[in-house]
Amino acid sequence: MENASLFPKTTKALLDKKAALAPDNIDAWRNFSKAVFKAGALDEKTKQLIAVAVGHVTQCPYCIRAHTSQAMRKGASKEEIMEAIWVATEMRAGAAYAHATIAMDEMEKHHH
Repeated sequence: MENASLFPKTTKALLDKKAALAPDNIDAWRNFSKAVFKAGALDEKTKQLIAVAVGHVTQCPYCIRAHTSQAMRKGASKEEIMEAIWVATEMRAGAAYAHATIAMDEMEKHHH
């Protein structure tokens, strides 16, 4: 894999070592994560589709893998997953364009 050094393979040993460095924090995060992804007003599939979209916006390869897999386990189709990714794409592009208002405001201060 071309990015192997940038994104190392996740192993149980590596995850255990990482967790051991801050055990209270990892326990709190794991409990928080379980609570967030539990069915509530939104079902589990919808929450996983949101996570897939957000993973693309935050550009977290680990999140993309994990939540795409979870979304499929919760019944999401490939088409639903791709639509969620396109929503993320539009939001990321839209946010960049929306922030052009800041550049416009700054340009207006310079009447060259």
